[in-house]
Amino acid sequence: MGRPDGAARPGLTPVHRLPEPRTPGRYRVAVVCLGNICRSPMAHVVLESRLADAGLDDRVEVVSAGTGGWHVGDPMDRRAAATLSAAGYDPSRHRARQYDAAWPDAYDVVLVMDETNLADVGGRSERVQMFRDHDPEDPGGEVPDPYYGGDDGFEEVLAMVERTSDAIAAELADALGDPA
Repeated sequence: MGRPDGAARPGLTPVHRLPEPRTPGRYRVAVVCLGNICRSPMAHVVLESRLADAGLDDRVEVVSAGTGGWHVGDPMDRRAAATLSAAGYDPSRHRARQYDAAWPDAYDVVLVMDETNLADVGGRSERVQMFRDHDPEDPGGEVPDPYYGGDDGFEEVLAMVERTSDAIAAELADALGDPA
């Protein structure tokens, strides 16, 4: 259980559960950050990998986007891509796109990286949550933007994204069950 103020304590269950799927047996996830070149594409790549490992890649769609449009069409930040590649992921397919305000009505959940992104998409709702609301180590925290820092910031983001993606994939496996 979370604290009465809505914050979570480390080691406890996530602050929020994923909302029910709009279509039984299928799920659509959008991951959002500021420019869609660092955090959200890292989460996109890792979450897709974890879903494939769980046998859910044919039933769960993952997209990512940025609230700002200045990087639309660009590849992932070279440091984000290098961090993913070094960990065995393929970042090569990513091209930045911009968030669409209709997504909370189209996706089962929109997961944002920080409070600014949350405000940019209109705030919390049944279908809009923080990505780290599902972090098993520190639920409810922000994923820090590593863009203006060094390589270690990308490593820190990858660690957060991996453990949170593991938890999201496990929750989706439970929610979707075996295909009929």
